Amino acid sequence: MTSHASKTAARVIPLRPAGEPPLTREPLWRDVLGDVLRRERLAQKRTLKDVADAGRISMPYLSEVERGRKEASSEVLAAAAQALGLSLAELLVLVHKELIRLASRTYTHVQPARAHAAQQGEVRLAA
Repeated sequence: MTSHASKTAARVIPLRPAGEPPLTREPLWRDVLGDVLRRERLAQKRTLKDVADAGRISMPYLSEVERGRKEASSEVLAAAAQALGLSLAELLVLVHKELIRLASRTYTHVQPARAHAAQQGEVRLAA
């Protein structure tokens, strides 16, 4: 007895047209924020425990924020920033700059106006 599968050839159907670049995942705020916090902490040669204690944040929670696992409140972000010797505004500027850097790589295949806006750090809102 022959099986039906041996008589028909498998056919691959592409999910996107040939020649179109693969989609790149847009960076998430919590991931970029966590990377910036960790980079700042390591640049100061400080331990997670030291920064958590200085900011009165639980060490496991700060670790999860640094790894992009938690969306921290503005109060926690301000405490973490202060523990690192930064204001909340300074921390947000660092995160903004990193988002712009990452977005310029992410949007290389989109419409020129959108890519230009991402590189210039513009935020466009639709009403």
